[in-house]
Amino acid sequence: MSQHHAPLHKHDQRKIVIIGFVWPEPNSSAAGQNMVGLINSFLKANWQVTFMSAATPSEQGVDLAQLGVHSEAISLNCSSFDERIAVIHPDVVIFDRFMTEEQFASRVRSACPSAMRILNTEDLHSLRHLRHQQVRDGEATEMPTASVSNDHTLREIAAILRSDLTLIISSEELQHLLAHYPVTASQLHHVPLFTSKISTPLPDFQQRQHFVFIGNFRHAPNWDAVLQLQQIWPGIKKQLPHAELNIFGAYPPKKAMAMDNPSKGFRVRGWAASAEDEIAKHRVMLAPLRFGAGVKGKLVTAMQCGTPSVTSSIGAEGLGDDKHWPGMVTHNLDDFINAAVALYTDPNLWQQCSDTGQASYKQQFDDALHGQKLTALVETRLSDLEQWRQQQFLQSLLWHQTLRATQYMTQWIEAKNSTSPPSS
Repeated sequence: MSQHHAPLHKHDQRKIVIIGFVWPEPNSSAAGQNMVGLINSFLKANWQVTFMSAATPSEQGVDLAQLGVHSEAISLNCSSFDERIAVIHPDVVIFDRFMTEEQFASRVRSACPSAMRILNTEDLHSLRHLRHQQVRDGEATEMPTASVSNDHTLREIAAILRSDLTLIISSEELQHLLAHYPVTASQLHHVPLFTSKISTPLPDFQQRQHFVFIGNFRHAPNWDAVLQLQQIWPGIKKQLPHAELNIFGAYPPKKAMAMDNPSKGFRVRGWAASAEDEIAKHRVMLAPLRFGAGVKGKLVTAMQCGTPSVTSSIGAEGLGDDKHWPGMVTHNLDDFINAAVALYTDPNLWQQCSDTGQASYKQQFDDALHGQKLTALVETRLSDLEQWRQQQFLQSLLWHQTLRATQYMTQWIEAKNSTSPPSS
């Protein structure tokens, strides 16, 4: 990848390196949008930001240089990263998701021992993985208790314990961690999902039409939801013959586009230039999510756009409850269909839910405030980082073991790669 060099800043600035699992794509997923919000929070606090990733760059990636961010491509299991991170000598390193922490944290700790290490979870991957398995097994997908036999769980909790701070976007997931695992409140920080600005004024009930779903097709809960919608839609279409369901999402596979059926009003549209614009022009959001974790960006945006939604308890998790949802939370397909029809046809109910959603959004999501809280906490933690670490027995214990596991594994892979003959 070619490197994009934004102008480097003064030497007295705090420096942060963000190691991305992927290059941020704010128009492809809520995770990409959230990452841009995270970057902007540190830029506004006058930090020098460098973004690194070993992922293949994408045409949909945000222009980091335009944001004022220096970006570099890096390689897995390669000492060139160690040399580069030592030269940058950051005050803070953020690992985007626990898999990235596993790959790079030991190298950061060795090259820059005084750097604060932050884990950005996006959502609890272990929880999403466990719920997906529950759906496959035909089990209920409630918030599970501690799972010590699940590999994803053990790896993710270990990454949290190794880190100096972990960012959690769902308040329910934060409480879940505190209730079931040996994690303390000082190790976690709730940072609600960062969002994009929307254009106003918003269309009213009469100016909107049709139903909408949006979600990155590469995200398993979204693809499952599309398959659910295929089952649900005939029941809605029967009562609302002129309505359409428009399904948007990044990276639509051929099997998804093949589901597009204009005659039945089941439209698979694929990429959306602006999720906010599409959601705002539709009357109702449909999100029959059976598994997943974190906070669902599509439902946050629906609140922001005043678009009532019909979803599941999984969809509403971390955002609201059944009684105060800006739409309806249902627990079976028949109730889902009835709720969708009611919201679509009753202007008074629609307006009440639209107003509730916008009020809930304003109450929960204040990007500037949450960004300031985060950067202030990081500054405070940096001021007494060594003392804080001395109080983290499990962190020391895990690093003692990790140095004999992941660190030596990456060194072994690097040595193996350096001695392997080139492929023809």
